Amino acid sequence: MGSTGKAVEVSIEVFPYLRVYRDGTVERLAGTEVAPAGLDPETEVLSRDVVIVPETGVSARLYRPNSTKPDQKLPLVVYFHGGAFCISSTADPKYHASLNNLVTEANIILVSVNYRLAPEFPLPIAYEDCWAALQWVASHVKGDGDHDREAWLQEYVDFDKVFLVGDSAGSSLAHHLSFRVNGSDSGRELKVRGIGMVNPYFWGKDPIGVEVTDDFRKQMVDNWWNFVCTSGKGCDDPLINPFVDGAPSLDGLGCDEVLLVVAEKDILRDRGRLYYKKLVNSGWAGKAEIMEVEGEDHVFHIFDPNTDKAKSLIKRLASFVNQDIAFAL
Repeated sequence: MGSTGKAVEVSIEVFPYLRVYRDGTVERLAGTEVAPAGLDPETEVLSRDVVIVPETGVSARLYRPNSTKPDQKLPLVVYFHGGAFCISSTADPKYHASLNNLVTEANIILVSVNYRLAPEFPLPIAYEDCWAALQWVASHVKGDGDHDREAWLQEYVDFDKVFLVGDSAGSSLAHHLSFRVNGSDSGRELKVRGIGMVNPYFWGKDPIGVEVTDDFRKQMVDNWWNFVCTSGKGCDDPLINPFVDGAPSLDGLGCDEVLLVVAEKDILRDRGRLYYKKLVNSGWAGKAEIMEVEGEDHVFHIFDPNTDKAKSLIKRLASFVNQDIAFAL
């Protein structure tokens, strides 16, 4: 009794990610580590950090193979990291290692977007930040030599081969941004060929599949979403549930190819399966493929990129980006 330590000042706990104290201080319990950009000696991939929108601080970490020649044009992946919209960053060592592996395996240019996080910046701010990043990428398509443009994008990118890829929350971002690109001014410049969604973070108020019996994890995911999104629509907000009134019709998904990856032990697995089923049965004219990784849980490939299954997943993503797709794991 009478303790004045931080433990008694906790206002909100979002297990296992963060705590908010009564004075408004946010303590993140994961995703705070930082890996510097530069040359990775194991993969021979170069990376550098750039500011995209100085007014908001939105930035990106750019990646390219060190062996890239000046006249070589490579596919571009715009990548959105996970973390339930409230933790992690482009400098997270786990993401940095995984993306170095993807870049060297696929031989691509990659833009990893560093969007602002809740609760300091509640949704839909992350979506707006990532949209600003896509507009910035699109501004490079004409390649008119503007001094504010990024040389790696102008010199090395084949803008006929642009892909949006994300894991967890990043998959939700990729899904929604594909609609926004489609038909926009930026979309006329930037043709998104495909979307790669790994363990996508889709959800809903009414439980399906394993959610029916796994009440603990169902409540945990409910809590995550209600914390980061203050719209008052709960877990049936169209940002997280793509099948409710107000969500864009899957017919208008703005790409030609979709690769969707689910993991057997992931609480989000059945939402991913449902998304695939509804997509292929919609009026969307593209090609979708789904693969399920047995015996693994949510974003296993980020937590340990050196396992055999993590390496296999990176190879599948690399094949998808290079349009040489073989989906059996």
